[in-house]
Amino acid sequence: MELPFTTEQFLNVFQVYNNAIWPSQLIAYLFGIVAVICSFWKSPASDKIINSILGFFWLWIGVVYHILFFSEINNAAFGFGTLFIIQGLLFLEIGLFTDKIQYHFNANTFGITGIILIAYAMVIYPIIGSLLGHSYPFSPMFGVTPCPATIFTFGLLLWTNQQIPWWFLLIPGLWSVIGFTAAFQLGIVEDTGLLVSGILSIGLLLYRNMKKNSQKLNPAA
Repeated sequence: MELPFTTEQFLNVFQVYNNAIWPSQLIAYLFGIVAVICSFWKSPASDKIINSILGFFWLWIGVVYHILFFSEINNAAFGFGTLFIIQGLLFLEIGLFTDKIQYHFNANTFGITGIILIAYAMVIYPIIGSLLGHSYPFSPMFGVTPCPATIFTFGLLLWTNQQIPWWFLLIPGLWSVIGFTAAFQLGIVEDTGLLVSGILSIGLLLYRNMKKNSQKLNPAA
């Protein structure tokens, strides 16, 4: 499917957006670091802080990036923004009113994969982009643009211990496909990690769900 904008127009949106929201990018990194720290050093408020940070990321990207800026070159941004807002509200609802999603790093397949995805979103992604000519301000920045934030979200969700409902993964999974498909056509190679993170994370989380359900049905197994 042909995109309604060129690579130059797409990168120019990032330039205008990054210049307009500075220094929000630094605050987003600070929030990301806080979320990671809260996963290692637990307190009664840790899970609420993490879910609130993820909720803030998704709401910000939905309203500010998609609806206010990306919509200038793509009307589909209004739909994308709505999806991000819904996901942000889901995180806030869980973070502020329930304890359904709790985070704690474990040195297993889930934990190690989570570390790799978080490192990719925060460090490796911008390095690859810079090497490929997508340097700041013509680059998607962590926490304030869709693809790095989605990869980071998957990384943290892999640090949870309980079952994650399939419907909670629906919007991040959908975006991992949509975002990668567009980025592939535009030559944004670093977004390959978006599709990989979606496939790995959703596969692992759904596998864990099935395993826990099996254990409930056969507790002696």
